[in-house]
Amino acid sequence: MIKVLVVDDDVRVADVNAAYVAKIPGFHVAAKAHSAGEALRLVEETPVDLVLLDHYLPDETGLSVVRTLRERGHQTDVIMVTAARDVATVQAAMRHGALQYLVKPFSYAGLRAKLDAYATLRRTLDSGGEAEQAEVDRIFGALSSTPAPELPKGHSPTTAELVRRALMAADGPLSAQELADLTRLSRQTAQRYLKLLERTGRVRLSLKYGDTGRPEHRYEWAASV
Repeated sequence: MIKVLVVDDDVRVADVNAAYVAKIPGFHVAAKAHSAGEALRLVEETPVDLVLLDHYLPDETGLSVVRTLRERGHQTDVIMVTAARDVATVQAAMRHGALQYLVKPFSYAGLRAKLDAYATLRRTLDSGGEAEQAEVDRIFGALSSTPAPELPKGHSPTTAELVRRALMAADGPLSAQELADLTRLSRQTAQRYLKLLERTGRVRLSLKYGDTGRPEHRYEWAASV
């Protein structure tokens, strides 16, 4: 059983979320918390596999909870479950190691889809050994909330996911060269995937004009998170 800690400042919301989790086969609600301090104490006292974490807590933010967990050496998985939907918070959650970000309000079906994907990811990782390309693609894409585009022949889902993650974690639009430097892809490969994702509406293109010469093409993630 996957042991879950449900964290929400609203007692009623925490109860509803816990009831949702309890209905999903393979998951067990180990504890509930209503503040950052309580959540951190429970992780220390009650081993859990996954934290469903609200961002707006009365004493600290959910992001500060994730930071503290990592600083203390806890590798407990985290899925943010919150009404906070600004891009800066989403990016910070990714940087600090949150596996997924589920925006309130959501349905039971929405939460179950995320937890089922998480369970699949756990089974893949727990199997150990070496991963074939298809398994690597599943690991990187299992919890992605944005469906991968249909890729033309010769394009890799893993590379597309690498580009997506880099763009979502960036502080602003990136040039093809900046993306290449971040991902260690060649500039030509980065440019090829950026153009593909821009055509499918997942990447937004803007132009940066300098004093002379042609404007620089810059790209940022545009699809909903």
